[in-house]
Amino acid sequence: MQYPLPFCNVFPKFIAGTSHHPGRSKEPPLPDPTNGNNSQNNRKKWLRGLAGFSLIALILGGAYWFFFKYNRVSTDNAYVMADSAMISSRIPGTIQDILVDNDTQVTPGQTLLSLDPKDYQLAVDEAQAMLTRTEAEMRATEASIFQSDIQTAAQEDSARSVIAETQDRVREGEHKLEALKQQRIAALADLTIARRDFERYDRLYKQQAIAQQQWDRAKTTLDKTAAQLDAIDAETEAVRSSVEGARQAVKQSQSQLNVARGGRYSVTVLRQQFSALRAKRDEVFANLQAARLRLSYCTITAPIGGYVAQKRIQKGDRIQPGQVLMAIVPLEGVYIEGNFKETQLTNVRIGQPVTIKADIYPGYTFHGKVAGIRAGTGAAFSLLPPENATGNWIKVVQRVPVKIRLDKIPPPDHPLRVGLSLVATIHTKDRRGPVLMKNTESQKTGP
Repeated sequence: MQYPLPFCNVFPKFIAGTSHHPGRSKEPPLPDPTNGNNSQNNRKKWLRGLAGFSLIALILGGAYWFFFKYNRVSTDNAYVMADSAMISSRIPGTIQDILVDNDTQVTPGQTLLSLDPKDYQLAVDEAQAMLTRTEAEMRATEASIFQSDIQTAAQEDSARSVIAETQDRVREGEHKLEALKQQRIAALADLTIARRDFERYDRLYKQQAIAQQQWDRAKTTLDKTAAQLDAIDAETEAVRSSVEGARQAVKQSQSQLNVARGGRYSVTVLRQQFSALRAKRDEVFANLQAARLRLSYCTITAPIGGYVAQKRIQKGDRIQPGQVLMAIVPLEGVYIEGNFKETQLTNVRIGQPVTIKADIYPGYTFHGKVAGIRAGTGAAFSLLPPENATGNWIKVVQRVPVKIRLDKIPPPDHPLRVGLSLVATIHTKDRRGPVLMKNTESQKTGP
């Protein structure tokens, strides 16, 4: 065992001065005048050595901090993340075939599995048959509309023509009746004159005042004017009957016109039925499209490229909509999420370079950049956020997730798998970047 120098120098003398010999009386040691000076010199040397060692340690510590800690913040609370796609079905069904397994690489649009399509194919066939029947009804209704339209239009035109013709006959008969009325008045006047002349000639003839010839002439004139009046009356009666018949024909034609107009209304009804059938056809077609869409859902494809993980199904399983069947992890699009302490984010800016080391690859370094700083701490978005306003409060340093994008895709011999532990170090020397992400139309989704 080694002792400090002053103590080592005194110790042998102390041993010698206090040694005990049999038969010799004990005497106190004699004081040495050089012991005080040696002890002070040794103490100074020890203090100088301690100061030199402390100075060297301080210099080494400062150099380490400057070269390895200055303008850097680091955390080992960092993990590999990815925007994985959870595969589920949109329809219920029975799994007919599975074409992939865990760890299988898939490309976008590649078929993952298929469901039994029989029920959905039957729904498509039923909708197709309904569409065919509806279209046939539409064609039949359209033909009926065409036929009824032509027929009722012809009937309406014919009725209008007959009405116009009979109305003309009525007007013509009325005019003729008016003329016959005037003729009868004239004939009646002539008859009155002829009867008066005949009565006068008849008295003179009975008195032998005139000749037989004059009486005969007066009688003939009377008979002629009477015959003319009778003829006018007969013609008047015939024209009146003709006018009455024409008026009856007008009424009959008006009835036919009303029937034709009713037929036109039936055409309107048929057109409304055709519109209803067209709407029904559109509805049935939409049902057919929906049935075809559900049938297409029987084939489940990969929405993104990546590797299959968490496959939890087997052939013949009955699945429901929204049930998670598997996940697709895009390993080429992974990113880092580092949970830094809030006290470490003072100088962190978006765009600053980051070095990443993975526990799975000792000695290998990944490089990336800060892509975003979360809008809240992890505790703020937890299932049960802290209630700091109630009860006793203890301050705890919070952690804020920082998103880190890799500068390039991880090489095939050093892939980063989701959930791997990492050590992320942000170089904060360049502080020109923003603290909040700018509002852009599109964000980069890959490294």
